[in-house]
Amino acid sequence: MEPFKLLGILDVENIPCARDSVLYGSLGSVVAGLGHFLLTSRIRRSCDVGVGGFIVVTLGCWFHCRYNYAKLRIQERTAREGIKNKILYESTHLDPERKLTATAATEQSKT
Repeated sequence: MEPFKLLGILDVENIPCARDSVLYGSLGSVVAGLGHFLLTSRIRRSCDVGVGGFIVVTLGCWFHCRYNYAKLRIQERTAREGIKNKILYESTHLDPERKLTATAATEQSKT
C-alpha cells in the first residue's frame, strides 16, 4: 500500500508531527469558520477565517510538536552517550565513581 501524501508532497504517515498538526488544523478551521459564521452570518469572510484558522493552528501545532520532538532527541542522545561512557569507563582508572569512592575511603581512614 502506498503511503498517503497530503498535496502530493507531505508524507503524513512517516513525518513526525505531520498527522497531528493536520488533524488539529482541520478542527481549528472548522471551529474558526463556523464560529465566525454564527457571529456574523457572512459566508465568504467565514471561509477566509476558516482557512486562516487552519494555517495558524497547523503551524502552531507543528512548531510546538517539532520543538518537543527535538528536545526529546537531545535528551535521548545525552542519555545514550552517558550509558556508553559508563560502559566504556567502568572499572578503569578513568571511572569517576571509582575516584569518588577512593577519595571517600582515604578521608575515612584519616579520621
